[in-house]
Amino acid sequence: METIEYKGQLYPKLQSVGHASQFAIPFAQHFCKGIGYDIGCNRIEWSLPGSIPIDIAFDDPYEAYKLPEQSVDYIYSSHCLEHLTDWVAALDYWTSKIKPGGTLFLYLPHYDQVYWRPWHNRKHRHVLTPQIIKDYMQDTGYDPIFVSEKDLNHSFMVVGTKHV
Repeated sequence: METIEYKGQLYPKLQSVGHASQFAIPFAQHFCKGIGYDIGCNRIEWSLPGSIPIDIAFDDPYEAYKLPEQSVDYIYSSHCLEHLTDWVAALDYWTSKIKPGGTLFLYLPHYDQVYWRPWHNRKHRHVLTPQIIKDYMQDTGYDPIFVSEKDLNHSFMVVGTKHV
């Protein structure tokens, strides 16, 4: 197995090549139905199948804080929220774009991956935990909410249904 080492800890090498979304997509496809966005996919070919890819990395007039006018059935985002200046403002905005009964599906880095902490990886602006995201979603009208544990990609998933 190929590994990488950072500050004395070993991690699977796959964490250093991008496209973390590939590990969440099989789960997301069960929740993300209809018309929706994949925000922060980095490459069109890495986007959730059937989604409308949104990212500043390619020629796209939209980004996390400026989405198309339409409301959607879901928003899926993998390893994006921790890069944004104001994650609360982004989630508030995304929530406003999701139809009642729609889905918010987030895949985020877990704190125990030392390299992904903002003081080691300056591209990351925030440390988010499953509990923080769950609390946000509860307080902003999502129910039910499902939260995973850390996976082998040192990431976690949180999915919720926007309450009517």
